[in-house]
Amino acid sequence: MTESHRPAIFLDRDGTLIDDLGFVSDPAQAVLLPGTTEALQLLQPRYDFFMVTNQVGIARGLLTMPEVDLVNGKIVAELAAAGIVIRQTYVCPHERSEDCPCHKPKPFFLHQAAADYGIDLARSWTIGDHEHDVTFGEAVGGSGIFVLTGHGAGHQHELRPETIVVADLLAAANYIAGVKE
Repeated sequence: MTESHRPAIFLDRDGTLIDDLGFVSDPAQAVLLPGTTEALQLLQPRYDFFMVTNQVGIARGLLTMPEVDLVNGKIVAELAAAGIVIRQTYVCPHERSEDCPCHKPKPFFLHQAAADYGIDLARSWTIGDHEHDVTFGEAVGGSGIFVLTGHGAGHQHELRPETIVVADLLAAANYIAGVKE
């Protein structure tokens, strides 16, 4: 275990890092959204990165875990080629109705990252295109940012007035970079 006690950014996958094309099983479909690399390069000196994704397609038999792993691996490799390190990828393969402990917004994976990597959750951020991506971080005393990419624009009406809303991941990175710890 690393005792860094660094803050982290917990990134949703579909609609935040890559185009949301539904149940993505082919790594060739995993296309980084514009500004993703630039956003993460801006934040990497101060934050560790984790990808956290709910993949209900596994529970529905539309995807397999090996397919999801290949897609995630392609994303991680593409970011690594740009010098960006994703410390860990966490996947919930369950339906929300299964009430598992790992489905966002439940903070299971946040606690796992804190235990395994010494992450300071109170200084960490979650970023995604669903309201549960925001409340995911808030559940552990961190902060959340809602992006309008992916499903974001269609779900903006579900947000609380105090929710931080930005256009995309690059705008989220600029917001975070401007926040003084």
